[in-house]
Amino acid sequence: MDKLHKDIKKYAILSVIFTAFFPIGAIMLGVGLSMKTPGLWGTGIGFLVLGFYGAPSCWAVAFAPTKALEKVVNAVNNQHLYTVNEIAAQLGCRERTVRDQLDICFRRGYLPQYKRNGDHIEANFNRDILSAVHAAECPNCGAKYTFAPDDPRCPYCGSPVPAKPDNR
Repeated sequence: MDKLHKDIKKYAILSVIFTAFFPIGAIMLGVGLSMKTPGLWGTGIGFLVLGFYGAPSCWAVAFAPTKALEKVVNAVNNQHLYTVNEIAAQLGCRERTVRDQLDICFRRGYLPQYKRNGDHIEANFNRDILSAVHAAECPNCGAKYTFAPDDPRCPYCGSPVPAKPDNR
């Protein structure tokens, strides 16, 4: 959720900056024309253009769609809705829209603790295998081996792992 909020904040700041370019550009143009300073009114025209085209683009293309994704992420994280049908019903939108928004959320990494399986969202139990591997010596057969916590047995004789395995 932090990544989503950072992106929303980034797009909001960018949108506000482009929105501010328009009135600043108008003032610079007016002052530059009245003072007969081509550099100032030229910069004012540039700011006007950036504000005129940039502000609506930032608000409509960057900020608003990212802000809309926040509803989907909240539906999954806070309301515990795990199907496209449930999310669409809760948000009052079409299932196709929810599918598209979920695709974007997963692509941008806004739902890292989940994975998508068709129209269902499941917990992502994948973990770093190397960080979960331990070294041990079997008390029964004397074999030295490594094991993962989900299978704490000797691969040779099947006896359980000693109480305190050494981390690799």
